[in-house]
Parts: sequence; C-alpha cells; structure tokens
Amino acid sequence: MWQRTPRILVVGGGHVGMFAALRLQRRLRRGEARVTVADLDSYMTYQPFLPEAAAGNIEPRHVVVFLRRVLPSCEVLSGRVENVHLGSRTARFQPAAGPARHLEYDYLVFSPGSISRTLPIPGLAQCGIGFKTLEEAIHLRNRVIAQLDLAVSTTDERVRRRALTFLFVGGGYAGVEALAELEDMAADACRYFPGVARRDMRWTLVEATGRILPEVSPEMGRWTAQQLRRRGIEVRLGTRLESAVDHHIILSDGDEFDAGTLVWTAGVKPHPLCASGDLPLDEKGRVKVDPFLTVEGTRFAFAAGDCAAVPDLTRPGETTPPNAQHAVRQAARLADNLLATLRGGCRRPYAHRDTGSVASLGRYRGVANVRGHELRGYPAWLLHRAYHLSKVPTLDKKSRVLADWVMGFFFRREIVPLGAMQDPRQEFEYAARTARQEAAERVLARPGIRTG
Repeated sequence: MWQRTPRILVVGGGHVGMFAALRLQRRLRRGEARVTVADLDSYMTYQPFLPEAAAGNIEPRHVVVFLRRVLPSCEVLSGRVENVHLGSRTARFQPAAGPARHLEYDYLVFSPGSISRTLPIPGLAQCGIGFKTLEEAIHLRNRVIAQLDLAVSTTDERVRRRALTFLFVGGGYAGVEALAELEDMAADACRYFPGVARRDMRWTLVEATGRILPEVSPEMGRWTAQQLRRRGIEVRLGTRLESAVDHHIILSDGDEFDAGTLVWTAGVKPHPLCASGDLPLDEKGRVKVDPFLTVEGTRFAFAAGDCAAVPDLTRPGETTPPNAQHAVRQAARLADNLLATLRGGCRRPYAHRDTGSVASLGRYRGVANVRGHELRGYPAWLLHRAYHLSKVPTLDKKSRVLADWVMGFFFRREIVPLGAMQDPRQEFEYAARTARQEAAERVLARPGIRTG
C-alpha cells in the first residue's frame, strides 16, 4: 500500500535549526522523509563572531552560512512564519511578497531563537540598537566610524563630545565583547582622524547587577572590569538606564550626558512566535520540553535553543542557559531523537555539562573559564579563537575566518565606513529630488511665467 513521505518542518534557520537540518540531511535514508526549513533569512549567523565582524577582524560575509548551499537536500523557504499549531499540525507562512500559505507537517522542529529583551525606557526604542544580528554589527561599525568623522568635521564642541560618547547597557558576554572590540577598533582608527585621541572618547558600560560576565567566576568578572577600566572604559555596576530621549542619557545614579551611540545588550527573551499558536509555555514564555527535547504533550514536535525551557539534567530543577554551546549540542540530540521517533527506536535525553566560557576583550586580550581552569590575557584570547573556529560550520567558512586572522597579523585592519549600505537609495533619491527641482526652475524661467 502506498504511503505518503513524512514531512519535517524546521522553523528557524539559526544554530538549532541549521545544525538539526544538516544532521537530518546526512542521516535520513533516501525517500524516508522530506525536510523543509522556513526562516526570514536564508542564512545562519554564527553570533559569537559578531564582535570581531563589527571590529573589522573578520569579513562579515564569513560569519554567515548560506542555508541553500549547506542544505541542498532540504527545501528552504524565505519568509516569516506567523504561527505554528500543534493541533492541526500546520504553520502559517508569509513570503516576502504574494499570498500566505499553510505548511503541513508530520514532525516539527521549533527553533525560532530569541530577540532582544527591552524595557519601556523613554527614548530607548528610538535611539538604541541591539547586537544580535549581522546587520546590527555592520551598522555599529559604520556608526562608530561615522561618529569619528563627525567629531573631526564639526566646530561645535557639544556635537563633538556627543559623537565621541558611546554607551553600552548590559554586562553579559554580548555587551562586554561588543564594547571591548569596538573600543579597540576605534582606538586603532584614531590615527586616521587628526585631533581625536583615545582619551577624547568616552566609553561606558552600564550593568544593573553588581558584576559583569556572570558566566565566569566573580574574581574573573572583577579582573575583566579592572582591565576595561585600565583602558579608560567606565564600568558602572548597580546602575540602570532611566531615559535616553534624544540621545540624552539619564542613569539611575544621577549622572546625565549625551551619547551619540546607545547599544542595548541587556538580555534576550523567547521569540514572539512561541506565543502565536498552541505551544505549551512556561512562565518566561519558553516552550516546555522534556529531557528528550520533545514538546510537552506530543510525540512529534521538538524544540531547543533560546526559545525552549530545556531541563538541565546536570543541575536538577534548572534549565540550560541560552548560549551557542548548548544550542549546537541540543540540535544534534534533537535530530537523533526525531529520527528515533520516525523509525520507532529509543530516544536519549539531552545531558551536557557546560565545559566553560570564553570571551574576547579586543586584540590579544581575553578571559576564559574552562572546566574550572581560569585563563586571562593572551592565552584566553587564543583559546577563544581556537574554540570558536572549531565550531564554525563548514570547512569553507573555517578557512576564510582563519585567512582573515592571518592577514590581520601582517596588515592593519580596514577602517572604512560603508554607511551608504544602510540606506542604498539615499543617493538616487537625492538625484531624483534635484531633477524635479531643476525641472520646476526651468518651467518658472520660461517667458510669460509669473511668480508670486
């Protein structure tokens, strides 16, 4: 009797989605199942390298993986998944243009990831920017260099001081690494901007709790704060952002100043897609899953990564932290358990002890905590690069990232602001406005045309 080929829908092409689809692609037998990957972007971003991409140490194209290239046996759909329903086993998918469609599935891999967790702070939505995507990293690089350009071009001291002030909110890995790498790049760029020195810039890190880098020991967090302060970076602990209206910053400790650049890295929250259907959620809005990464109450739906509350079997009663290390390992276990379910085999629980954390603090500086061993400075920086290079998907991307690093030892980094990339139609629109103005002037200049 003829049987329909099972359909596997992967929602999200990030760490979990891409690695799970890649593993399924390699292990599925011919005709055993059909895999569809749906995401707004047709590429996966290796987020741990975003700070280096922003600082110009790595070419931005080298930190993204084109899904259609690495998943040739999967169907890749580019658009927005608007809702997912377990009851009907369907998902509503909206492409960039044209009518929406419903995607039917037999098995679901739910992994849309997370978005920045913001607060209702006046001015934040208008003036701030996050640091989760490649687009944000490129924008920040352009922004920092454009502010240096403004500082040497203006005669207004207030405008100059505001341009050279950079505020980062959030003392986790994302905030510390982004600030450290961009400050290092800006200091390196000062040689090209006469009249701007490292001491003229004001870099401030604001953290609401009493320490930074909670992923490492308190001692390592204090050491990192000391290293940042030695570079002239202000580290303000136990301090919150109260207002950012018109780039005028008001902090909870009473300090006020203007900042041309405001970066928000104060945590993440599950993607809103989690609440768009009938998925079971916990109090934090994450999808409830069991140790087998199966969505509670089902045998056909799986979830992992930042959007899922994955039980941490090494620490009973807790859930795994939302980081790339767990996401990649959960993707492998999820794919294997899905295959076991498809074939009527035995599933295995996800259990992985965190091996540690590594962070870069700019060129030749870093901090690491690996299996209880703490490293600082140059050894930690080398370990950071070695670890993440090993985790970058595909040999092609590993080779390109390594080539970028090797070139960086022999040549200075490129300090080129490509601000026009943020609004590529600006020049054309200016030309069109000019043409309209010229046409109007020619009409008014004709004999017999009166004005006034």
